[in-house]
Amino acid sequence: MQTVRNQPPAGSSSRPSRKARSNQARSEATRSALVEAARALFADKGYADTSTPEIVARAGVTRGALYHHFADKLELFRAVVEQEAMAVAERIADDTVDLDTPLAAMLAGARSYFDAMQAPGRTRLLMLEGPVVLGIEAMDEIDRRSGGFELRQVLAAAVATRNAADVPLDALTTALSAAFDKAAVAIAAGGSADDYLEAMRILTSGIPGLETPTPDEGRPIAPRDGGPEEEIRS
Repeated sequence: MQTVRNQPPAGSSSRPSRKARSNQARSEATRSALVEAARALFADKGYADTSTPEIVARAGVTRGALYHHFADKLELFRAVVEQEAMAVAERIADDTVDLDTPLAAMLAGARSYFDAMQAPGRTRLLMLEGPVVLGIEAMDEIDRRSGGFELRQVLAAAVATRNAADVPLDALTTALSAAFDKAAVAIAAGGSADDYLEAMRILTSGIPGLETPTPDEGRPIAPRDGGPEEEIRS
């Protein structure tokens, strides 16, 4: 017996209607406006001193719209922090995409990180407000999904060029990430970016694969675990 499948009426389509697409676009625009407004206020006043009425007023939406997209102010703050963290990671990725050695990726990535962290309010959001409001564990989790993952991959590629299997990668990533973050705060307070770049070069020069270049350094960085066959970006 032949099974007759239900077919949509003639002239209909499984694609979203124009009205549905319009509603989705408005919803996305509202969410973006809320995140942008919250970002400006959190960066300027801090989380504790920013109220939801201020956020919706700045965004030009209702409180109902805020709670349609976010459960509360804390969830909105996390969205802001995640957006900032991804912006930093994307800047590093863009600036290091064509580099094919761990050493080149690490040095270029360090400069990109310091540059990206100088966006107004970003250091306060990621280094000061984030850990206090969301907690260290939540910030570590956000970091692992953004710049922290990229840093670990570059370190893994570096030590692989020296067959240094005994290097504690997780601990090394955590320690180096903390050094980068501390340097970013110091630069935001007026420290010399060039001085901190040189300090990071000295600090990382003792890591296998990140010392003085050798012919081995021409080896391409390995693809991401479980990811597309592309070079790892710092």
